[in-house]
Amino acid sequence: MRDLLTDPLWQAEDLGKPIPDSEHAVSVALPLWEHVVGYEEKDPAVIEAMWCGYPRFVIHPYVQELMRACADRFAGEQDVCVPFPSKAAAGRCQQCLAKREGRTGRIEPFDHSGIWVVTIAQELLEAAHEYRRYSGEIVSSRYARAALDGRAPDPSGEQAALTVKHRIAELTGQQADDVYLFPSGMAANFHLHRMLDTIHPDCMSIQMGFPYVDVLRVQRVFGCGAHFYPMLEASEIDALERLLDKEKISGVFTEFPNNTRLRCTDVNHLSEMLRRYGTPLIVDETIGSFYNIDVLRHADAAFTSLTKYFGGQGDIMAGSAVLNRESPHYAAFKAYLDQHYVNDLFADDAVALEENSRDFCRRMEKINRTAEAIFAYLQRHPLVDQVYYPLNQTPDCFAQLMRPGRGYGGLITLLLKQPEVNAPRFYDALRVNKGPTLGTNYTLACPYTLLAHYEELAWAEQCGISRYLIRLSVGLEDGDDLVRRLQCAFDMIS
Repeated sequence: MRDLLTDPLWQAEDLGKPIPDSEHAVSVALPLWEHVVGYEEKDPAVIEAMWCGYPRFVIHPYVQELMRACADRFAGEQDVCVPFPSKAAAGRCQQCLAKREGRTGRIEPFDHSGIWVVTIAQELLEAAHEYRRYSGEIVSSRYARAALDGRAPDPSGEQAALTVKHRIAELTGQQADDVYLFPSGMAANFHLHRMLDTIHPDCMSIQMGFPYVDVLRVQRVFGCGAHFYPMLEASEIDALERLLDKEKISGVFTEFPNNTRLRCTDVNHLSEMLRRYGTPLIVDETIGSFYNIDVLRHADAAFTSLTKYFGGQGDIMAGSAVLNRESPHYAAFKAYLDQHYVNDLFADDAVALEENSRDFCRRMEKINRTAEAIFAYLQRHPLVDQVYYPLNQTPDCFAQLMRPGRGYGGLITLLLKQPEVNAPRFYDALRVNKGPTLGTNYTLACPYTLLAHYEELAWAEQCGISRYLIRLSVGLEDGDDLVRRLQCAFDMIS
């Protein structure tokens, strides 16, 4: 297997290769700026070269094969099939199609694997894929492969899932019974949103801070809509309080820190205010990671993409939600999840996740140290206009939840001077792995705004997010070596 720490996928000829070199990779090499644009614009030369992609956006080859097998078994001439990891998930897709499209299809089990199939007319496929993307209720590549092979799930999966739950409980200071596992981080977010929407029907939610794109879309597509406060400024907190005075809100979502600019909400002030109004606070801790931060000091529930730092290898999709037993909303949250939760994390994925997360704390310690050194280097570089990192954005707010002796995580965003000229050239010359996702054991770079907001770049820039931002997710490489690679890329544009 290719060693991505020393031999990264960064050159033009690496386009489309899986990151990592695994049949279950969740990222794909997009080594040049023009490759990213080509991917967004569906350029056949780029799309046809891609072996895989991030699984909520790009259907994995094994899942494509499963879809064909489902169609052979269930579909009529004008029908297509979309698989889901449980009957409940398939039913939710069906309900969504009925609500949004005015018609639906039928659901039935693929076999005894636990996979259920939604069979629909061809013209509903895009809407079904959109549901799959936003809900995160995906059939993983391991699940699809096992179903195609007629193979039973790993019998140690149940114990592996329990071990993961206890590991997360210990790291978060909560109890294993209050840790819930999902097939993706987005599925964890989706189910917490469904929970709030059920407990507080007909109420809008609130998004504080500019989030990962689909977190906001879940609130807008599946709920009653969301009030959006993107800048995390004091004036927005004041506006939020005025809103709470006149409107019932189902809950407030925020990332800690948030995507792109790595800013943090003043959670001390925010949570104190929300408690007065009886409004829940839900925090996405993926970027900060529960190794570094304790969001449940103030949050009523938290969710995480375990695909990222916890899994580390970049070959597992998984997520978790954790409830805060000290929350005034705990009883209602617990009752809802105990009634509605189904563990859709496939057994083989649980086994891989347990194995990959054994050294999570050791990895995070190194990533923290290296990222802080990279941040210091970038901040001094004359070709860098802005560096976004929790240490220099809202450090006092980050400190509110920072665990003693920990760090700021591995994510750094930079904006170069003369970015329209320098950003593409720097990205193309940078000798690190280049593709979507973050939190991997190997460094990854991507033009984040292009990947996440290509169809809404003007809107993103109105929210202060430049289209030329480059995101760097620092891995386990030697820090001095990473500095040399960055300097070589800068030398190419100076």
